Amino acid sequence: MAQVPQTFFDALAVRTWCGLALDALGRAREEIDAINVYPVADGDTGTNLYLTMESAVTAVEAVFAAHETVPGPPERPTLADVTRAMAHGALIGARGNSGTILAQLLRGMAQVLTEDGAATDGPGLVRALRQAAERAREAVAHPVEGTVLSVAAAAADAASLVDGDCGTVAEAAHRGACAALAATPGQLAVLERAGVVDAGGRGLVAVLGALVETFTGQAPGAGGPGEAGHARVAAVAVPDGPGIEGCGDVVVEDGPAFEVIYLLEAEDSAVARLRTRLDALGDSLVVVGGDGLWNVHVHVDDAGAAVEAGVEAGRPYRIRITHFGADDAHTHRARPLPERVQRAVVAVVPGEGLAGLYTEAGATTVLARPGEPPVSGELVEAVRRAHAREVVLLPNDADLRHTAAAAAEQARTEGIRVALIPTRSAVQGIAALAVHEPERRFDEDVVSMTSAAGATRYAEVVVAERQSWTMAGICQAGDVLGLVDGDVAVIGADVTVTAAAVLDRMLSAGGELVTLVLGDDAPERIAEHLEARVREAYLAVDTVVYRGGRQGALLLIGVE
Repeated sequence: MAQVPQTFFDALAVRTWCGLALDALGRAREEIDAINVYPVADGDTGTNLYLTMESAVTAVEAVFAAHETVPGPPERPTLADVTRAMAHGALIGARGNSGTILAQLLRGMAQVLTEDGAATDGPGLVRALRQAAERAREAVAHPVEGTVLSVAAAAADAASLVDGDCGTVAEAAHRGACAALAATPGQLAVLERAGVVDAGGRGLVAVLGALVETFTGQAPGAGGPGEAGHARVAAVAVPDGPGIEGCGDVVVEDGPAFEVIYLLEAEDSAVARLRTRLDALGDSLVVVGGDGLWNVHVHVDDAGAAVEAGVEAGRPYRIRITHFGADDAHTHRARPLPERVQRAVVAVVPGEGLAGLYTEAGATTVLARPGEPPVSGELVEAVRRAHAREVVLLPNDADLRHTAAAAAEQARTEGIRVALIPTRSAVQGIAALAVHEPERRFDEDVVSMTSAAGATRYAEVVVAERQSWTMAGICQAGDVLGLVDGDVAVIGADVTVTAAAVLDRMLSAGGELVTLVLGDDAPERIAEHLEARVREAYLAVDTVVYRGGRQGALLLIGVE
């Protein structure tokens, strides 16, 4: 169905483009995975691009949703708000070499579109595409032609040759990208041997096709303007090549054993030193970001050294280390997959402290940092990583119920039996995990865990970010809020006093066990004060305390 075309690159156009790009990458994901032979033939470029774009879309939608909840007349977010969110979402969700470069492409465009008085017409889009290509190339330690970098540069070059509105510029960029994609096998020998085009470049063509659809109302190749639509680009390959099934007889040289990715909070000067050190440790080095937050990607033999380098530069987190196993590009002998375990628990947790607690209890965790909720692809990946026939999924957040449901449905299509327990807080997840018994029948285990979670009331203590209407009255920015079962029940000025009031409300209905999860910013003696209050006022009620780390809320409370 044709889209209603956007005229200028405003906030709505960014939202539309991101959504269409995610759809396009979803349709092309398997095809792109299949032609992935460079830099590592691990068959995940399409998936990584999709997950990166999904994170960007989630961030953009969160900005629009936040504006809808502000009291008063409805107000649309600005172009700067939305493009910053797009770039930030892609940065924190970037996956693999291709996803990291896509994040930098989006960041480059955002740098132009967030400038004061930025042009949002055709010439403005030309500048944005040029900035994107240049910033992406700068982020790669050793740029290689015949990759997505070549396709991005060609798109920017083609766009600069036309004079017109955003639709005209987008069409030119897409045509230039298609031509550059077709030329990639002649630039990179590994592509020519495999008879395929560059997978990352193919993904960028899909993203630019979505840009065309945003401004013209029709996708390239769908009877509208533009050349070489998605289906025709998909067919581009070296004539008489061996095809993409199994990558033919492609020969891939041995390379590093591990892929290391992490987010890093660090100063620019420290990142410059980090680039030098990581470049000496391995290859495929891409460092993107800025303003104190970076995404680091590198292939190395010594994963520990790559992480240590990040620790020396700043504070690395969301660290992901993937071993290139014996059945991928770095070796030539297949190995059998390990046997699946019978059952596993996958849980979303809001802080490093709780992640450690859940992991010790045997769960596979997905870390959700403040303002960075996981997307469905991350949950599916965690389910796969658990490598079990049966999986119990704990979202631990009411806002993640649709995301978790989508992930569960996807996992079921892969033959995994998944039960989604709608836990709305990490303390409910703790209660569910405490009664988990993998030896009993799956249905019985799920019922028991669901019952334990449902019997646990939950609360959190947070600081209000803005003035807002609540169930307890109007709060001002800086007020301390006590939320019970998702609704604001107490508004106060002191964290400890507010927490005590919340705890009294919860225990007035009875309880046997109080769980306190402290955030990094909670007052030093709050746990001691609350434990004493429970001992003195509520007989036969036990209290357990955990350190949650950077979990967003100052305090999580569970009563069961």
